[in-house]
Amino acid sequence: MSEAVFRELLEQRAEAADLSLNPVLEDRLGAYFRLLAHWNTRINLTSLSLEPPTAQSIDRLFIEPLVAASLVKPNVSVWFDLGSGGGSPAVPLQLARPAQRLIMVESRERKAAFLREVIRELPLPGAEVEVSRIESVAAEPHNAGMADLITVRAVRMEASLIGWIQTLLRFGGQAVLFGAETSITHLPRGLELMNAVGTASRGLVILRRAGL
Repeated sequence: MSEAVFRELLEQRAEAADLSLNPVLEDRLGAYFRLLAHWNTRINLTSLSLEPPTAQSIDRLFIEPLVAASLVKPNVSVWFDLGSGGGSPAVPLQLARPAQRLIMVESRERKAAFLREVIRELPLPGAEVEVSRIESVAAEPHNAGMADLITVRAVRMEASLIGWIQTLLRFGGQAVLFGAETSITHLPRGLELMNAVGTASRGLVILRRAGL
């Protein structure tokens, strides 16, 4: 029942957002939804309703990443998704606009186990899970300036988060903040605002690390 509701809602919300879904992508998003709904009964992957899904949960977990897919640069080599949790935005975005290498950073082992299951079942070539804290990943010297893309759900634009993003991004790389405030008055030197898009659940903020 829930999957049928999911597909109907997904098509409705995609149409409302002026998005086109091909059948293969819709099937793979449905497979991810099944895994998410099943695991969410055992561990808290999301507080959004999945049984049954609602328009809000579809917008937040699926539509926002699909909107972002049309805004980020193509041909991403290295992408860090910070605090991956239940897999959104990383999984829908990887399905729609795959990167060569996606590193999903998640500090909690049970959630990391879910992410590994998603990678196996869908499958998601090029995706991996790193069980670590965001600040630890940013502190690794070999990760500095490595990322073409960073994604994170960030309600607040905290200075520490912006610092980690700036450390990980290569020059010209992009960061997409999901659920963030779309009105930004100040960014540190070296980061610039590319886009701020209001969505049904809050907004997307796209930053770019300025070149030399």
